[in-house]
Amino acid sequence: MPVALVTGASRGIGAGLAQRLAAEGCAVACVARTMTDADSHLNGSLMATVDKLRSAGATAHPIASDLSSPDFDAAAVIAEAEDVLGPIDYLVNNAAAAFYPSYIEMPRKRMEISFRVNVMAPWLLAQEVLPSMIERGSGSVLNLTSQTGEMPEGPPFVVSPQIQGATAYGGSKAWLNRATIGAASELYGTGVSLNCLTPDVAVATEGSTALIDLSQHLCEPIDTMAEAAWALLTADPEEFTGRIEYSLSLLHRLNRPVRNLASDGLLGGWQPADFPVDQLQSPRVD
Repeated sequence: MPVALVTGASRGIGAGLAQRLAAEGCAVACVARTMTDADSHLNGSLMATVDKLRSAGATAHPIASDLSSPDFDAAAVIAEAEDVLGPIDYLVNNAAAAFYPSYIEMPRKRMEISFRVNVMAPWLLAQEVLPSMIERGSGSVLNLTSQTGEMPEGPPFVVSPQIQGATAYGGSKAWLNRATIGAASELYGTGVSLNCLTPDVAVATEGSTALIDLSQHLCEPIDTMAEAAWALLTADPEEFTGRIEYSLSLLHRLNRPVRNLASDGLLGGWQPADFPVDQLQSPRVD
């Protein structure tokens, strides 16, 4: 049984990814700081996710850890996951800290949290799992990223979500994109892949709707992100590594059927032929 570790698995995309990985036969280590519903003002918790996976017959283990803490111990997280489930085959760095003050108004504390969660935690966790993956000749690291990590075009600059208030968040994701491609180039030929995955359009989750009004936006379901994630995690590491892929664009290019999170049927209305082609992004392949 392959073993996956998903960060930010208490709700939203992370919980959905954990569900899909479990449905594909993985034992899943779910990592977040919120162990129970009582620990957060948002809906969702590690135990809610794990209980859902276990009720479906999957093997799952919760690990409470605050990735934003300066004392975050990636080695301890990986050690606990491997002690309970075995060596990690798939590392999914999904957890993110998104703050949107302007560059000159960003508080230092929030800037530090952004980089601890979006930059340091994925790097530290990858450092812990990659040696074993390389030794075994297989494994995959998938980093969830953002369109804000792309460089704004200009000058002249047009005010847009990529620019206004997204400099710190986008900057951290830009680092993640560059580091992923760099690590993939260093490890090419080992049987291990490292890729980034970005939503083509907004994904309405508990966290995103708390930050932004998405009522007027086209939103893709978590299921399409999960399908694209599973495609990258299981793709040929000689071909699919060092990529910054967009969810719907990847699925459309591969003409890949989209299954629901339980992987027991196709998702109605969200097959490749249904995608809003005019809103798809070009893949970033370096």
